[in-house]
Amino acid sequence: MPRSGSDGDVASWTSASSQGLPRMDTSGVSHIDIVRAIERLHRRSLDLIRADLIQAGVDDLSPSQVMMLFTIGPGELSVRDLIERGYYLGSNASYSLKRLVEADYIIRTASERDRRSARIRLSEKGRQLCDLIRQIDKGYYQLVVRNDAEARELESTFRTLKRLEQAWSSALRYREIPSDE
Repeated sequence: MPRSGSDGDVASWTSASSQGLPRMDTSGVSHIDIVRAIERLHRRSLDLIRADLIQAGVDDLSPSQVMMLFTIGPGELSVRDLIERGYYLGSNASYSLKRLVEADYIIRTASERDRRSARIRLSEKGRQLCDLIRQIDKGYYQLVVRNDAEARELESTFRTLKRLEQAWSSALRYREIPSDE
């Protein structure tokens, strides 16, 4: 049975050794701690984007749809590529893409090679919104990075997060879960 700490986090697994499972190391940061921190950071980032949209007078799209614009980026890509890059669910992506097209943030065209497949790219309005959000983001960066040492720490954090993403993707794809045996 898990024992909870004062903040609700799992502190240890008391029954793990009795069931033949590896004991969770409670002296460091756990996988769940990292996932929860990422989840909270994601929520806060969407809150910031929402506030930025309100301040800019943009009321026709959500923070998640803004992030979708950044996933599309400066080039053109297929809807399938967008879904894979952004890890969106198909129905959510379809709804958001429809709204982004209706609001003129993206341009959707049929693929020349396969008319059943759609290609998408940012419109001028979409590029302008991304530029605005990038400008605002510079201020958030300065809240975190005040000197060279903090810039290096942030770069190291980014590399670590990318490494986690790669490891978790591989574990999911290839079921590469290490054991203590």
